[in-house]
Amino acid sequence: MTGVYDIVATTIDGGSQSLGDYAGKVMLVVNVASRCGFTPQYAGLEALYRQYAERGFVVLGFPCNQFGAQEPGTEAQIAQFCASTYDVSFPMFAKVDVNGDKTHPLYRLLKHAAPGLLGSEAIKWNFTKFLIDRDGRVVKRYAPTDTPQAIGKDVEALL
Repeated sequence: MTGVYDIVATTIDGGSQSLGDYAGKVMLVVNVASRCGFTPQYAGLEALYRQYAERGFVVLGFPCNQFGAQEPGTEAQIAQFCASTYDVSFPMFAKVDVNGDKTHPLYRLLKHAAPGLLGSEAIKWNFTKFLIDRDGRVVKRYAPTDTPQAIGKDVEALL
């Protein structure tokens, strides 16, 4: 089975990024959207990233337009929105599908490793979060309603 470090993703500026480049770091992977009720979580995600980055923590944002068409923009528009509205400095990636036939390989792995309520692997909405330890193991799945601030204690425990 493919591990998280074997996966390559397209960055928001069109480049290619191996998640193996994050080996040894604690990662929080989030499917994000610019027009969602949870969009203000960008501020908390950025704060969490800045608080723990020097200790080996990274947030990885994956825009997704599968829920209420809440991420309709291009990658350039998404990047501009994130930078100008929330001063996002954590790595952002190109839009992905998190459910269905075109699910990105990373999300296939994450959903299998950490199913949701009642064992469902489906992502229910934007800002579902997955915490991955320094060894690339998926530790926990968080609901969109779980705030970045609430996740901080779990991040701290893995650092």
